[in-house]
Amino acid sequence: MNETILIVDDEPKIVDLARSYLENGGYRVQAAGDGQTALVLMRTIKPDLVVLDLNLPVMDGLDVCRRLRRESDVPVIMLTARVEETDRLIGLELGADDYITKPFSPRELVARVRALLRRAKGEIRQLNQVRVHDLEIDLEGHTVKKAGAALHLSPNEFKLLAVLAQHPGQTMTREQLMDHLHGVVVSGFDRSIDAHIKNLRKKIEPNPLEPVYILTVYGIGYKFNDEFAM
Repeated sequence: MNETILIVDDEPKIVDLARSYLENGGYRVQAAGDGQTALVLMRTIKPDLVVLDLNLPVMDGLDVCRRLRRESDVPVIMLTARVEETDRLIGLELGADDYITKPFSPRELVARVRALLRRAKGEIRQLNQVRVHDLEIDLEGHTVKKAGAALHLSPNEFKLLAVLAQHPGQTMTREQLMDHLHGVVVSGFDRSIDAHIKNLRKKIEPNPLEPVYILTVYGIGYKFNDEFAM
């Protein structure tokens, strides 16, 4: 294992608790107490995953996530005491892959870290490749090309695209898509799928406001346009 996890939180008790459980789980842990220090560490230690608190001194966690996504596709789990859904959705739209609200179970944190790292490594193995129109999805290599140019997708974006593209024309509910992402349907996470789809459309659609690949089935979920199936 030996992956490095960067914890960004200004509460020492939270950092110590998360560090203890993550290290017991076999991970190396580094910590930062503010956003600016976190960005410096990101560039120097290049962690495999970031656990990022939203309420940070010096620089807000949302700003950290925004700047981080300009430089890296490292998986990000938001850690937040904010209860407003809009805060969580903004974080997901900025590129965070998952979130946990405080107070949290440290065992759940370790499980989320482990699951997200598995997804980041690309553990979808039904087919080697899926080709749809000008998109080429390499499931073994965890890469996506559009018209021959490589696209940079987050782990969740890649898995959503792969799942939808392997079932062209099939409407999938938000609950089904969440089950594919997390291995379990989690109540209250439905809207996060919308945020991931929005980010994905920005990367693969000719015009994200008029999608032709990933279509919305209003009141139900999403489907991949079967006119592009090959």
